[in-house]
Amino acid sequence: MVGGVAGATPSAGVATAGINAVAQTCSQSFLPLPDPACTPGATNPDVTQATIGSTICVSGWTATVRPPTSYTNKLKTQGIADYGYTDTSLSSYEEDHFLPLEVGGSPKDPKNLWPEPHSGTKNAYSKDSVENAVKKAVCAGTATLSAAQHALLTDWTTARAVLGI
Repeated sequence: MVGGVAGATPSAGVATAGINAVAQTCSQSFLPLPDPACTPGATNPDVTQATIGSTICVSGWTATVRPPTSYTNKLKTQGIADYGYTDTSLSSYEEDHFLPLEVGGSPKDPKNLWPEPHSGTKNAYSKDSVENAVKKAVCAGTATLSAAQHALLTDWTTARAVLGI
């Protein structure tokens, strides 16, 4: 995968217990973010500021675009190898949309999917609450879609502060 996210840098002091490097093509040094060269994120062209009222702001909309696990588990297996995780159990990771579906992330583009660890203090579980808060701000009109997408792609751990939510 190619591309990158401007401003994404490795996060210091992030716990990655149980996740050690082996042969890999993607770096774990960016955790809790994905390696921007491997997983830069991708948008869903159907989601724009003009369409949020009929897409992301409709309750249940993400379920209509979420890919099946038969698709994402193949990517997760490959991603675990690409990131060099020694824990190869699929249940230790969420095949996460780097740019969340809730704010217009591409559902199936491999550039937007990566095996996000469940371990550590900033992980797949804690990212979910950030995604929900950012979507709520976009749908309430307190953040634009583009600002929300940029904040999440730059560093989801600071997105709330960047957006003032």
